[in-house]
Amino acid sequence: MSGATERSRRHRPLKMYLVHSDYKVEDHLEGAIRLPRGSLCQVQEDGKGDQFWVKVLDSGSLVKIDKQVLIDVPGELSGLLEAVVDAESRFQLFFKPHRLKRLAALSIGAEVRVQVGQLGELDGVLRYRGPLTAGSAAVHFGVQLKSPAAGRGTNNGSYKGHQFFHCPEGCGVFVAASRIFPRSSRTSNADAVLACVREYGPTQSTIQARTTDSIPSISSAPQLQVGHRVCFLMGQNPVSGEVRYIGLLPGKTEPYVGLLLDNPVGSWDGWFKGEFLCAVPSPQYGHLLPLAKVSLSVAPPTAESLKTHCQAPVSPSYPSSNETRTHQSPTRTANPKPSHNASSLLVTKPQGSSSSTVTDQSYHCPRSPTKIVPERNEVQSERGATGMGLEVGCMVEVNDPPLYGVIRWIGEISGIPEPVAGLELDQELTAATDGSYLGERYFRCPANKGLFVKLRNCRRDSRFPAPETPANQVQRCNSIAFADWSSERVEENTPSLYGVLAQERYTGWKKGIQGHLNSCYLDASLFSLFSCSSSADSALLWPLRPQDGPHCCHAQDLLRCEIVNPLRRHGYVCASKTMALRRLLEAESSDTGFTSQEKDPEEFINKLFQLLRVEPLLKIRSASRQPQECHLYQLFPLPNAASPPLSPSTRQSVRVATVQILLETSFMHAGLKFAEAPSCLLLLMPRFGKDYKMFDAILPSLTLDITDLLDDTLRECSICQSVAEWECAQCYEDLDIKPNCLKQYCQICNTQVHNHRKRLSHKPDKVGVPGGPWAGPVHGVRQQMSLFAVTCIQTSHYVSFVRCGPTPTDWLFFDSMADREGGENGFNVPQVKACPEVAQYLTQSDGELSKLETSSLHGAARRLLCDSYMCLYHNPQLSLYK
Repeated sequence: MSGATERSRRHRPLKMYLVHSDYKVEDHLEGAIRLPRGSLCQVQEDGKGDQFWVKVLDSGSLVKIDKQVLIDVPGELSGLLEAVVDAESRFQLFFKPHRLKRLAALSIGAEVRVQVGQLGELDGVLRYRGPLTAGSAAVHFGVQLKSPAAGRGTNNGSYKGHQFFHCPEGCGVFVAASRIFPRSSRTSNADAVLACVREYGPTQSTIQARTTDSIPSISSAPQLQVGHRVCFLMGQNPVSGEVRYIGLLPGKTEPYVGLLLDNPVGSWDGWFKGEFLCAVPSPQYGHLLPLAKVSLSVAPPTAESLKTHCQAPVSPSYPSSNETRTHQSPTRTANPKPSHNASSLLVTKPQGSSSSTVTDQSYHCPRSPTKIVPERNEVQSERGATGMGLEVGCMVEVNDPPLYGVIRWIGEISGIPEPVAGLELDQELTAATDGSYLGERYFRCPANKGLFVKLRNCRRDSRFPAPETPANQVQRCNSIAFADWSSERVEENTPSLYGVLAQERYTGWKKGIQGHLNSCYLDASLFSLFSCSSSADSALLWPLRPQDGPHCCHAQDLLRCEIVNPLRRHGYVCASKTMALRRLLEAESSDTGFTSQEKDPEEFINKLFQLLRVEPLLKIRSASRQPQECHLYQLFPLPNAASPPLSPSTRQSVRVATVQILLETSFMHAGLKFAEAPSCLLLLMPRFGKDYKMFDAILPSLTLDITDLLDDTLRECSICQSVAEWECAQCYEDLDIKPNCLKQYCQICNTQVHNHRKRLSHKPDKVGVPGGPWAGPVHGVRQQMSLFAVTCIQTSHYVSFVRCGPTPTDWLFFDSMADREGGENGFNVPQVKACPEVAQYLTQSDGELSKLETSSLHGAARRLLCDSYMCLYHNPQLSLYK
């Protein structure tokens, strides 16, 4: 290949492919790698066979994959798809090429709607389109939210310190292509519906897009649309309800319908995989099921009639102005038909007035020739929020005696100074329309059921319980919302608990620290540090200076008087107290995720101690360099410290390492020493994921001997116990001399050991001997530290094991989110319980533990040994001094 050809190939953009079905590939390092459909792949090397080497952009894995499972992605669309994080959403979006091309052609300043979390669709203006990070090809859309959605965004047009556009704070959002829709067209589901119709043909059930007026009915079968009544079988019982949603769902190939049931036998809240489909007053009245399982209801259903309903397919169509719905639900007809007449409902024109108005206590339902106004069809004004949080799809009532109905439209009508709601009534009304007003169409419904009324005169349907409104969980975590879960402030300094008192004070439900909104990393860390140990109390009592700032003083007072002292005095701390600490950490740092996102314990501890200006716990020296200061130490074992993984069929025993050995090997091969003996030692365990682990279990050593890891201290010769003057890292793996221990020798033993032919290549290092020459054996005291807590992680959730007494069985297990009361706006219930069963494993040696079968490790013991994340040690003698 010529140089010019090679340069041309190197500068050519790498081709992109989409995985069209779930795929599994075996990798010799990572094991089985599963690629869900919709995974985006970048070709690394053009293969001449049936496979490609590709890089999976979602995970960064480099795998070899069959060509037949890949779909070619056009270059102009790859950036739009790359920004979509969810593989299934990306897959669904790929098969909407018209929508992708429209998004690619959107101009800056275009009116759009965006989906932001569970807030639904919000109006905005496109301000930016392109990548958010250097070197990335993923295309994101920067949108400025318009009033009344302003303030519900997440930024001011900046992302990670880079300003992409300018807007007020809280008015900017960045979204992927799957969450943005051009404002001029609300028919994002129409393409998928038409594709479904073309695929299944007119003999199958067809549906009408939620927001489309232009798709014609293609079947002469019975017609189904939003608002129609249907029935189906739930088990052996017939159930009936009203259609609230029809459309395709992510990951589904057939149409689905969302129903509002007549009786509380459902379990659906109107959402599907984070996407809002329709409003349901209570999950007990909601149900989502395939379209093929329902039939139109014209009479109370029976089980026999429902079993044969599939023989008559249904298809959707909009009703004409003269259509009426003669069937009524058994529960909906419990209220007699109102005896209102036209004269009592219509607003008469005042003398001298030439225009009709909608008054505060009446309805206007003119029956005039209808002029369709497409631009107004299903337009919802966010100003509807003034009507008790009502929106399109809400079930409401008006007047007294009440008329019941569903809001089909909210907006403004010329001549009316406030928002107006268009209702589809449950029952016919002589003066009602089919969704038109003064000749203009605002929504569609059967004749004699459309009613227009001022939004503020609507109230929620009293026949159904009000839905639980999703709340801002950060703002909700305050002393008012958590009044029943509150904990008191304790000014008096309270010592840590130990022994029987600790078990009595802490054990039980609603004990420990209450979790809230991904706070388990903080809860587990604080409970480990302060519940039964005073080693970290320097953070509570560290003298502060005026120049340390108000955040520092506030944080120390909050930690001491609102968290640690109440925990030790009463055994419980409310989540509102820890949320206040999280807010301070977020205000002090550039990281905006401390109040809501998942974090790691080491990140929290470092930020907390930095905020409190605490002196570093560790001083570690490398060779002759100046000591480096830190609060935690990450253990790095030898690459060959573990045997290769065994297959599941042959694995009988567990591969075990002790914290003592991991610390010694990590220090020895990095050439590190403690510059001074620490009072508190926080060690992070080596972790390599769930599918491949270097060790099946890590045994937390109950006692940690750091004498030989201290710089400038007397050490014993490994052979004769005289003063050691030499140290040899290459002898560490020699099992003939004191196995699994650091090897250090006096002058005589060093000469003898390294005269052996196996050790002639070793290069021992000279170590300093403090206080001049020494003779005879060393009888110094060993520097040892005691284990007082272990923090563990399983499926991104942190828990704690804390030693609470002097006996081997004195252990407590703490989980800040052990149970929950209530739904989305409920409360986590913390729990602390005794776990004496872990003692039998902690007192075993690593050799004894390695002989156990993996099936014998279960419950708390398995969690402690197999999921350990951080081990906490202290020196009780030095803790009080330092």
